Amino acid sequence: MNILFATERRIDAGSIQALANYVRVGRKFGHLLAVYGSPDPRFPDVSFSTDPAAFDHVVFIFESRLSWLSGLQLARLLTIVPRSRRVILDADGMYNPMLTLDGYDRNHATEHDQERWTAACDALAHRIVQPTLWPRQPGVQPLLFYGYDSDACVRRSHVKRVDVMHVAHNWWRWREVSERLLPAIERARDGLGEICFVGMWWDAPPSWAAAIGQEAAFGLDAGRLRELRIRTLPAVPYRDVIATMSTARVNIMTQRPLLRRLGLVTSKYFEIFAADTVPLVMLEPAHAEQVYGPAGRELALHDDIGGKLIDALERPRKYQALVQAVRRHLTAHHSYERRLQDLLTMLDGGQQGTVG
Repeated sequence: MNILFATERRIDAGSIQALANYVRVGRKFGHLLAVYGSPDPRFPDVSFSTDPAAFDHVVFIFESRLSWLSGLQLARLLTIVPRSRRVILDADGMYNPMLTLDGYDRNHATEHDQERWTAACDALAHRIVQPTLWPRQPGVQPLLFYGYDSDACVRRSHVKRVDVMHVAHNWWRWREVSERLLPAIERARDGLGEICFVGMWWDAPPSWAAAIGQEAAFGLDAGRLRELRIRTLPAVPYRDVIATMSTARVNIMTQRPLLRRLGLVTSKYFEIFAADTVPLVMLEPAHAEQVYGPAGRELALHDDIGGKLIDALERPRKYQALVQAVRRHLTAHHSYERRLQDLLTMLDGGQQGTVG
């Protein structure tokens, strides 16, 4: 089967790491998978194509923006590929009723925005899928699109430069970071070494945030980070994420509140377990176990966050054993070979597909 992905290209965000894995695994089993557009040297491990007629299906990957394809590009795709062979992956939970969490995180600013988004998706594709185990919207199909690449796994080969690292963009994350993570770090600060946040907007919000009415999404108190001696570094390209995480003894995974409420699984769930580090995930223990297996519950940062950070630094062998158990679970249940199988089955209308 030939599958064309249409997505917004971003070197340090989005789904491009997953698409590189789909291209790799598809080639291994004789399937052609590519990203719509001309070749781009920033993505050397991704295949590109501008010929939608050569593909059986088009999968649109929508994140937080609706209009990222040019009118001409979209018109060409819609003309050549019939709606019955077009699917949307709703990666950020936008194809849902308007949802606001405690007046903070939200999927849409207004009901009009939500109606416009839903109407556009319904016109574009005959099927909507979300990377969650429990879609909320009738007719939406679950598809855990992101997966684990065991070949990318790094095992004890990096010099540790920091004790604790957090690799993520400051996009709807500040409330959880400021209310849960930073107080725990403050209480345990004397037992922690260097701490580093890697990603965009941890030093200052973007200058254009107010112009698009998204000041709340980039909320920040940079002075508080400095007071806690937390160093901030810019985002790294997608190919460097795992290596960057591997320079820290412990990595913390946070998730945007809306995505966590919707149970959306992202690429970061799996990248952090490919790094040479101890991953601690700020998820409910039950959800962590559902994704990672029984050992995942022990790696959930839920209660006594500061105590668990210190424990992970002081007892690395205990946590390395937990990480190895999770990696075995991910290899068995969340490999990209399995993800490709699921994708083929979905595109085949629910009938069993094959990667062989």
